[in-house]
Amino acid sequence: MDRLKGKVAVVTGAASGIGAGTARLFHAEGACVVLADMQEGPGAALARALGARAHFIRVDVTSEADVSAAVDAAVSVFGGLDIMVNNAGIVGAVGSIAETPLEDWNRTIAVLLTGVFLGIKHASRVMIPRKRGSILSVASTAGVMGGLGPHAYTAAKHGVVGLTKSAASELAPHGIRVNAVAPGNTVTAMTAFVITGDGADQETTRRRIAEGAPLGIAGGPEDPAYAMLYLASDEARYVTGHTLLVDSGQTVSGGIPTFHNGPSGLIGAPKVG
Repeated sequence: MDRLKGKVAVVTGAASGIGAGTARLFHAEGACVVLADMQEGPGAALARALGARAHFIRVDVTSEADVSAAVDAAVSVFGGLDIMVNNAGIVGAVGSIAETPLEDWNRTIAVLLTGVFLGIKHASRVMIPRKRGSILSVASTAGVMGGLGPHAYTAAKHGVVGLTKSAASELAPHGIRVNAVAPGNTVTAMTAFVITGDGADQETTRRRIAEGAPLGIAGGPEDPAYAMLYLASDEARYVTGHTLLVDSGQTVSGGIPTFHNGPSGLIGAPKVG
């Protein structure tokens, strides 16, 4: 339970879903964790529940000032930054590419790709002088093949995979590793909203994901979190520029497009409770 003992992590989108699962796991493994999220109530509640070594800060990842402040909070509250997790996300623009409004496209790219860029930028600002660090970003199976997500989401997640490789190349001489995790369908409120229309309907979501998963089980937030734990830890000291698939073999078995039909719109992070 001490794989991250003495390390300091920032996790964006930490109030729910994969971000919350990652924050809990990192904290359990000994890390000090800055929970960064726009959802103040759930984020602050999770920080209180974790207790010592947890700190919440409100962050909009499309705001450079906010992302910079989260990194600075890690330094001021806990004395440094060892791990940056760029996780915050939305489903974003859905529907036919011929009917996608530009403003929905731009908002999706801002959250899913520009937010990752800002996280890498400001984490590296602190990590380069220290000559060490691990930067992680959440991509998606939609970032490695087509047809598994909406157009803007797919483009952004492909961008995350590319940016991971590019940043890893630059930052390796500074002792900084840059990797990504690409989850498949995972039981979260956002996925539940997409699948069932109800962000709280976790059981139906779990059943439907399991039915379509090659391994016959549904992934939860803990599954990509464990992958990130490995990549964040010193056990992965020789790994950089890699995107680790956590998808039950979905990408080797093919997938069914689900976002290109129906009305266009913008799907954010649904609130539950």
